[in-house]
Amino acid sequence: MDTDDRRTGTAIEEHWRASEAGDLEAEHAIYADDAILDYPQSGERFRGRATIAAQRGAHPADRHFTVLRVSGGGALWVSEVVITYDGAPAHSVSIMEFAGGRVTHETQYFASPFPAPPSRAALAERIPA
Repeated sequence: MDTDDRRTGTAIEEHWRASEAGDLEAEHAIYADDAILDYPQSGERFRGRATIAAQRGAHPADRHFTVLRVSGGGALWVSEVVITYDGAPAHSVSIMEFAGGRVTHETQYFASPFPAPPSRAALAERIPA
């Protein structure tokens, strides 16, 4: 991993730590002033770091973040995170596009846990916690 990738990976980890700590300023330092955040499942697009921070800061739920994995390189990075909203977990995949050391575009997907169907029980194993 080259120096730029190490720096980007560290910035992403700091972003998630700040998210967990509720530090809005540090959480959003990673974004370019004109960054775009898309939530495809709700059809919402947020333009600009200030707007992104405002919509997250106004979230009414008690939120916690557990990072499962961060991977990527160059301009494209992916985070897998479990976000709990008032104790209810949602799995999230965050795709961040970088330019000039800042996120210019993030697309974030969310999925709630669901029970595995019995028809797959003989084929599957549990994912370790």
